[in-house]
Amino acid sequence: MFSSEGPRRKNIVCVVGTRPEAIKTAPIVRALREQPWARCRLVFTAQHRDLAGPIFDLFGIHPDVDLNVMRPGQSLPDLSNRLLVAVHETLQRERPDCVIAQGDTTTVLAAALASYMIGAPFAHVEAGLRTHRLDAPFPEEANRVAASHLASIHFAPTPDARDNLLREGIAPEAIHLTGNTGIDALHFAAERESPLGVGPRPGARFVLVTVHRRENLGEPLRRICEGVRRLHDRHPDLEFLWPVHPNPGVEPVVRGEFEGLGRVHLVRPLEYGPFVTAMKRAAVILSDSGGVQEEATELRTPVLVLREISEREEAVRSGVARLVGHDPDAIEREGSRCLADGPDPVRPALLGSATPFGDGRAAARIASILHRKLHVESEATVGV
Repeated sequence: MFSSEGPRRKNIVCVVGTRPEAIKTAPIVRALREQPWARCRLVFTAQHRDLAGPIFDLFGIHPDVDLNVMRPGQSLPDLSNRLLVAVHETLQRERPDCVIAQGDTTTVLAAALASYMIGAPFAHVEAGLRTHRLDAPFPEEANRVAASHLASIHFAPTPDARDNLLREGIAPEAIHLTGNTGIDALHFAAERESPLGVGPRPGARFVLVTVHRRENLGEPLRRICEGVRRLHDRHPDLEFLWPVHPNPGVEPVVRGEFEGLGRVHLVRPLEYGPFVTAMKRAAVILSDSGGVQEEATELRTPVLVLREISEREEAVRSGVARLVGHDPDAIEREGSRCLADGPDPVRPALLGSATPFGDGRAAARIASILHRKLHVESEATVGV
């Protein structure tokens, strides 16, 4: 346990697969790599290789292990199998004192299962988010519920998330209220003020649109496009910036609907810095992203949530987020209502108020808690 140079550094493995996970895990990796007691290794499953790479560059962190699990045409069961085997083999080699994963993707479930299989503590970041419907979002709700019951350390971003875990029987001493690391990342990017570089004319009022969720593919996406087109036709001075997700169920549909419309700017997914700039400048955001709900609330930019239900009720209660689903009438009505309220319909009322997702210091809290859990408390048990 101890060397001649002092206590052994704790080996912590962070597992990341997607762009949102890279964004929200990066502050933790940076915080842990500053700690003299920790050796932090970053494992990348590459679910979002092209989208996550620029995130690593922005935050100055790079994977120590690249699992490269993605294959063309891979089904969800195939991906799940490849992830579990690859993460399990990696953890066996790394022999971690703790494994960390953030969120609710298949990468997170694989990390939780693999940690359980090798007997390593699993720490779940952004624990306790719930819609209480296993099909919404699919498969993320099932992933995060399962991860919660495999984790031994739960980093809950909000009191609502903590209360969800308590209702599910998670021990109170295993739950730690930290705030959301996405707000840490947002502050990091916002301080650097990346130029937008694409899309609307300078000074133009615009709507930012993002769609990517599996449950919005097919007919729901076509209905969302109809709602966007109605907003476009109703507001002739309004421009639209749509970073189009490369999913084959998304890109052909969106480009087929809007290619050639001068006020609709269809662009490749933005790097995180420019995307934060777009969120800050947008008059309204239309999105099915969970992270965008948090970021928009912090930035006080109105967001219409393109889902029927949200696991981030705090954003809805704050007044920044409004649920519109994929109903064209609701998209047109609520979008027009936000636009009619003026250039900054929500921000003046919220300026100076605390936002529900944290203060930008979640990663520092997580590092401190891990030090206590893994170093101080574990050393105290030696000889017991």
